[in-house]
Amino acid sequence: MGTHIASTIFLLTCFQFLIITNLFIVKVHTCACHSGGEVTGHAPPPGACNTADSSACCADGQVYDIYDCSPPVSHHTKANLTLQSFNYGGAGGQPANCDGQYHSDDDLIVTLSTGWCDSGRRCNKSINIRGNGRRVRAKIVDECVSSGGCDDAHNYKPPCGNTIVRATKAVWSKLGVPETQWNTLVIHWSGA
Repeated sequence: MGTHIASTIFLLTCFQFLIITNLFIVKVHTCACHSGGEVTGHAPPPGACNTADSSACCADGQVYDIYDCSPPVSHHTKANLTLQSFNYGGAGGQPANCDGQYHSDDDLIVTLSTGWCDSGRRCNKSINIRGNGRRVRAKIVDECVSSGGCDDAHNYKPPCGNTIVRATKAVWSKLGVPETQWNTLVIHWSGA
């Protein structure tokens, strides 16, 4: 009953080993998504950074990691859910990248970190989110930029982490999270 490594596949910085035994096949994934650099924050000009939905603005002199990648997507991808408004005047400040539209906080919509957005290939697709003992399906309408930040182009917001799903109030409500706790929640998501 020997174990043989049948194949090794290199994907960016990820390795996948396929191990075959007499009884079953086991896939083992290891992936390191490391920071691709950093940006230093500068205090935004007055009124240039919207703090709606508990959004943070870049702090003067604070160093922030940036990422072009996110951990691999699976049927059980772990992420941090945060709150975002896609309304006109909401924390994002601009229309959603995927469709050029503003959206109601009553819509079941999300934005994903840069790596998970996959150069826009996940735009307008749906994901299943599991958290707080519940499940909800939401549509991807934007990218939470983790590859840059702290400048006018990014509304003086820090770079998004590489494991972030930002969601409307409607998503948080469907997950049954009390409004006083709408800030950060560990969730799992997958393609719908």
